[in-house]
Amino acid sequence: MTAAPHIAVVGAGLSGLAAAARLRGRGYEVTVFESGSAPGGLVRTETIDGHRFDTGATVLTMPGLIVDALGALGLSADDARERLALRPIDPGYVMNYADGSSLAFPHDPDAIPDAVAAAFGPAAGRGTRDLLDWLRQVYDAEFDVFIDRNYRGLRDLAAAPTRRSAAALLRLGTLGGLTGAVSRFVDDERVQRAFTFQALYAGVPPERARAIYAIIADMDLGRGLSYPAGGMGRIGRVLADAVTDAGVTVAYDTPVTAIDTAGRRATGVRAAGRTMAADAVVVTTERDRAAQLLGARSRRRLRYSPSAVVVHGVIDPAVAGRWRSGHHTLDFGAAWRQTFAELTRRPGRRMTDGSYLLTRAALSDPETFVTGGLESVSVLAPTPNLATAPIDWDTETDAYTGEVLTTLAGRGYPGLDGMRVLRVDTPATWLRDGLPAGTPFSAAHTLSQTGPLRTANVWPGLDNLFLAGSATVPGVGIPPVLISGKLAAERVIERLPAPRREPVR
Repeated sequence: MTAAPHIAVVGAGLSGLAAAARLRGRGYEVTVFESGSAPGGLVRTETIDGHRFDTGATVLTMPGLIVDALGALGLSADDARERLALRPIDPGYVMNYADGSSLAFPHDPDAIPDAVAAAFGPAAGRGTRDLLDWLRQVYDAEFDVFIDRNYRGLRDLAAAPTRRSAAALLRLGTLGGLTGAVSRFVDDERVQRAFTFQALYAGVPPERARAIYAIIADMDLGRGLSYPAGGMGRIGRVLADAVTDAGVTVAYDTPVTAIDTAGRRATGVRAAGRTMAADAVVVTTERDRAAQLLGARSRRRLRYSPSAVVVHGVIDPAVAGRWRSGHHTLDFGAAWRQTFAELTRRPGRRMTDGSYLLTRAALSDPETFVTGGLESVSVLAPTPNLATAPIDWDTETDAYTGEVLTTLAGRGYPGLDGMRVLRVDTPATWLRDGLPAGTPFSAAHTLSQTGPLRTANVWPGLDNLFLAGSATVPGVGIPPVLISGKLAAERVIERLPAPRREPVR
């Protein structure tokens, strides 16, 4: 029997593991190289001074995509969900506003309009019901054709499915601004914020973002949030264990230092002082790092999303219990457009009237996030990236941390300014981790960096080197990076068919 092609995957983040699962499920031999000591990439749970924290992504939407990746290895949906040990987060968000009002988003999307009506009046509730219906229509028109799909040239762009979906999105008014689209349904500015703050994930102010990004709000609010027992790091461990059980080799603490090429093909990767031959390579790093591994220069200058300062600390649960908060709490300052302008313009500046995300994972998983009578709490403050605001965070972190905690303590989180801080991650942290512009949120979804215009997942000039992860299609966040791994695997399968045999189960 002909030997199965050998695929090298650079990076054991969610995109690399999703690609490995789908390739192994089709019968390929796969080796994953990971520079760190654990899987998951920027989706991780760490122990800091004896206390557990989610130190990367904290919001999980559409967990069915993880189940699908595990299904490629033959796991049933029930088995996959049991391994992930998912719990619904209810409320998904608590949103606190500068005028003293508050809105808790139920996990069940059907209950959201009533919650909005109770907080902001019947008209806002009716508008929210219509808005949620519109968001679902946007998702249905956009996801399969423009997100979960590889494009193979102009023929695909002009094909009937693309034309139909584009026409549907046009009818839905998604080519205009996001804020304007949402305001067609609700005129309460507080509700508008709830359904447009997600534009920050895309690195674009809501009033400048296209309404196609409303799909993020559907994923985020319209489908409910979930959480894996033990923390977000469980996702990477479950995927890594499943691919390893299926015969994939995952080499930890083994950074790839170069990718060898010959003509139009990648021939192998160098790691741990040796070269491993490969029939194809999937790279999940940022694009500039991929270019370095190839000994090349990036051909395109990218614009990057804002970054963040994240404060991890511990506090008495009785103190935190007095706050109006949930697992995920958004605290909005009075400013809104000004805040986004400060974060995204050139030059950028720190927020003068900030909006913040507080994470209390102990409300969903006290067994993991309460240790020694103290609760783990994380506070995220969006900041400009280092390309727009070259702040010396090594000298300014302590003062800014105090400013953020004091501000929030005065907004209704008494005692937060007395939290024992264990670690602070800043743009300087992300830069030291090799992330361009010091941001973990990768390239912004500007008009020229989104959809088919985003960095392609086939490396130019090489027929068998493919990209996955936040830097490529479809974009940033847990749902997109899982999809990117699937799309990269499909590219491999198209160009390098596996020998005819039963898929791995």
